[in-house]
Amino acid sequence: MPKNSAVRLLSNEQLLEVLALSNDATAVHIGEQAVIQYANNAMLNIWDKDKSVISKTLEEALPELKGQPFIDQFARVWREGLTIKGRETPAELKVGGKLKTFYFDYEYRAIKNAQDETYCILHMARDVTERVLNKKREQDLTEELRTANEELIAANEEINAANEETNAANEELYESRQQLLVLYKDLEESDANFRSMVRQAPVGICIIRAHDLLVQDVNDAYLELVGRPRSEFEGRTIWENIPEAAEAYAPVMNQVINTGVPFIAKEHELILVRNGLAETVFIDFVYEPMKADEGVQAIMVLAIDVTDKVIARRSIEDVEERIRLAVEAAEIGTFDLDLVNGNMLTSERFDTIFGFNEHVLWEKYRNVIHPADRKTRETAHKEALKTGKLFYEVRVIYADTSVHWIRVQGNVYYHGDGTPLKILGTLLDITQVKRLEQQKDDFISIASHELKTPITSLKASLQLLEKLKGNPSSPITPKLIEQSLKSMSKISTLVEDLLNVSRSQESQLRLNKSTFKVADMLDACCNHIRVAGKHTLTVKGDKQLEVYADEHAIDQVIVNFVNNAVKYAPGSLEIFLLIEKQGDKVKISVKDTGPGVSPEKIPYLFDRYYQAAPSGFNSSGLGLGLYISSEIIKRHGGEIGVDSILGEGSTFWFTLPELVQ
Repeated sequence: MPKNSAVRLLSNEQLLEVLALSNDATAVHIGEQAVIQYANNAMLNIWDKDKSVISKTLEEALPELKGQPFIDQFARVWREGLTIKGRETPAELKVGGKLKTFYFDYEYRAIKNAQDETYCILHMARDVTERVLNKKREQDLTEELRTANEELIAANEEINAANEETNAANEELYESRQQLLVLYKDLEESDANFRSMVRQAPVGICIIRAHDLLVQDVNDAYLELVGRPRSEFEGRTIWENIPEAAEAYAPVMNQVINTGVPFIAKEHELILVRNGLAETVFIDFVYEPMKADEGVQAIMVLAIDVTDKVIARRSIEDVEERIRLAVEAAEIGTFDLDLVNGNMLTSERFDTIFGFNEHVLWEKYRNVIHPADRKTRETAHKEALKTGKLFYEVRVIYADTSVHWIRVQGNVYYHGDGTPLKILGTLLDITQVKRLEQQKDDFISIASHELKTPITSLKASLQLLEKLKGNPSSPITPKLIEQSLKSMSKISTLVEDLLNVSRSQESQLRLNKSTFKVADMLDACCNHIRVAGKHTLTVKGDKQLEVYADEHAIDQVIVNFVNNAVKYAPGSLEIFLLIEKQGDKVKISVKDTGPGVSPEKIPYLFDRYYQAAPSGFNSSGLGLGLYISSEIIKRHGGEIGVDSILGEGSTFWFTLPELVQ
């Protein structure tokens, strides 16, 4: 039948109220001691107890069961997760203050969760005392009848008496048959009740006859799950109703019928045609064999649609994976510090940032912190226990004695009584950040010094000119003007370097491109070096190569390279300007034969504000020349670099694309 959106499902309390009214005695027990969690009215009537037995163990509630097999059976069901059934089993119960013998059909069934762990025992019982006693009476009557017949055959002379006894026996037999009819009626009612419970169950249930797989009964929950109306479902075999599942699950059901072993499926993915549409769903289901003396008579299918749960879990897993990838992409280490027992869980990146290639004890992480910074860490941890926030920056020393900066951040989590339990946090390698901060501080210091010198000179010259303004013909005036112009030129150069850096950062470094010969540009540049006469500039290579570029900007790069060669390789009196073709690019190099560059400094030479040691490159100035050169070449789509061997010299080079043939 189509799904009726107006139908409201029963709440747990309503379900319990309905079960309480059931004629079938039902109870739920917890643990090996069979603590009574729930018992309906029928079960309480059997025990001759009221609801005060709830939460008691079975032995506490019914002490007369001690020494009988039932308490041990409960313990076994709980431990082994099985089902124990009994039929017409005698039990001694105290009813009305007297110990009496009753007979029961009962079942102790272990109910399990998704991890196959027993979380309760379902106890169902039916008082069949009257049936057993009737059966015994019938057996007694039958025995009496047999004896009477034997006596009838053996003693003809007592035929009249025997006839009377036979009549009496017949009457008793008739009464027994009447009682059997009543029992059969009770059995029919029990079967009807069972089918009613199946139809009203909140999970999908379908009962299938074993020998021909004909659907005997099915509830609305199952019909809703498979998306079929009842009118099309009843009177047909299960695979006629659900053909799309036959290929995968028909062999499984046949195996359950043949072996009598249940089949349990968790989150099986399958495609069901529901209400005419193919849908991918996830189902938890059980093929439970229903057995008799002749073997498996039917299969009871219990099914629950867990699609929403699976999708939700996978969404959570997807979010967790995204978070993990984000953390890895950001190169952030993570940790979970247990403040109670001192254990700490760390990520691989955390270990790497601390200089380890594997997880180590907490104390080892703490011991690699720079001795001068350990107090900072201790203070931060003490403050975190008060504020709930952990933050500090310290240095760590690797096994190779190199020093690295780290930043630790975290949150403290507390128990309900305020006791700190653990710290969850992140770890970041900020060595490069600290290096840049140091470079910026050095730059500010150098810039202040570099600007102060020409400004002081300019100020002194202007003060002297102020005094000599009444005597413009003084012989010192031209020198003061020349000195002022030099100071002003120096200031302008420094300011221009700063503006070029700013423009490059804001993508405002404009290029005015044209086609020109590289050799002509090299011959015309660096006249200030040639005029000085100390160094010789030698141009080598293919002097016919042309490029399409900003000639003034490229000239600025060459001048910077040559100035560095003159400044840092003063003994290299010949400086070579090299031109060569590399594929569709032109490579231009400035080569000296000076002391060379230390390998550890080369990766930073083109960084903004980089200042090497006093004996190295960029020992004066703003540390912007090579950085600006790098930005100019990048704007042209080229590459820039340096090759250097200590004691043999350095070659600073760059390439330009768009070679003109």
